[in-house]
Amino acid sequence: MHEETRLPRNGKEFILFLAIISILSVNIIAPLIMGFEFGFHKQTYFETLQVIPFVWICVILLVTLVANPIVNKLIAKFTKPTDGFNAKVLFTILFSVTILSILLTIIGTWIGMREISLEPFQTFFYDWPRNFFIAFWVEMLIAQPIARFAMKKLHEGQARKVVNADDI
Repeated sequence: MHEETRLPRNGKEFILFLAIISILSVNIIAPLIMGFEFGFHKQTYFETLQVIPFVWICVILLVTLVANPIVNKLIAKFTKPTDGFNAKVLFTILFSVTILSILLTIIGTWIGMREISLEPFQTFFYDWPRNFFIAFWVEMLIAQPIARFAMKKLHEGQARKVVNADDI
């Protein structure tokens, strides 16, 4: 059976894969959401940069502790072993973005405001669809493809090393 080269194969590769996706996502999604919320101004961007490290830590924790376990169960229910790679990736992105955008619409607001309040619940049905839309397309078109490309190149390099070692 053909081994998938576009996904991580071990823990170290998963950390690299997650780092690529999360760093790209947080650095694109957070400024876009803040821009749509408060206007696309230099001051808004600089304020966003101040909270991005905290949002990034939150994203890493939510992905590993909450989203991935749920997504893995949902993927098993909604896909078949015969389904193609792209179908599984699409479902993974859809489920991950749904879970994370719901949680981060609330938690991200708290981090950005630097206080826990009821505001994210009061504005949830206005904010969440926008946040989901932004996150979904950033994941589909930018973060995930770049991370999968990096994995493919990493695995090609590993394969070349094995071939070169066999030649010696």
